[in-house]
Amino acid sequence: MTSLSTLRDPRVVAAVDRMFALADRDEELMNQAAAGRPPGFVPTTAQERADEFDELYLPISPESGRLLYSLIRAVRPRTVVEFGMSFGISTLHLAAAVRDNGVGRVITTELSTGKIAAARRVFAETGLADVVTVLEGDALQTLPAHIEDGVDFVLLDGWKDLYLPVLHLLEPQIASGTLVFADDANFKQVQPYLDYVRDPENGYQSVNFPVGDTMEISCRL
Repeated sequence: MTSLSTLRDPRVVAAVDRMFALADRDEELMNQAAAGRPPGFVPTTAQERADEFDELYLPISPESGRLLYSLIRAVRPRTVVEFGMSFGISTLHLAAAVRDNGVGRVITTELSTGKIAAARRVFAETGLADVVTVLEGDALQTLPAHIEDGVDFVLLDGWKDLYLPVLHLLEPQIASGTLVFADDANFKQVQPYLDYVRDPENGYQSVNFPVGDTMEISCRL
């Protein structure tokens, strides 16, 4: 275990600052993508959306990243699962915490091959590649073979309508006391997920936290 946060490593600082700066163009690029669609076409499948948003960073907020880092340091999970890596801003925060704990690994998922290639370069240049496993493809298909030893911390930050299916997929491997974070909890597509984790019958204690576009933090009971 190191005495200083890996988030302060100059390599990590440079990578995070660079990617947050590039993410400032997301809204512009999103508008361009919408304007370039064929008449009547609306991306509906996860792959169609991934293809259209191939250049968008879609990041967590800086405050959300620091919150995730701090809580992973506190609970010391063995296996951290992230749904929706994008270019890897959130993954860097997760991996930095795992590195500083001296134990654990991060398993992250992403559909976009371009984003995967870029993120892997970032993980290598920041010295964090050895604690990150990137699963390429549909998370509902790639995750089952990699979570057989249990899940101890979850970040949901991919397509919002898939939060609940991904949670259901992970649930048999989620240990009691596991924290599950759902980013962008104020998006309307997240409501079915919120209804589920807020129902006491489903085995979670859940609270909405005002960071970024709000995070729903749920503890598996």
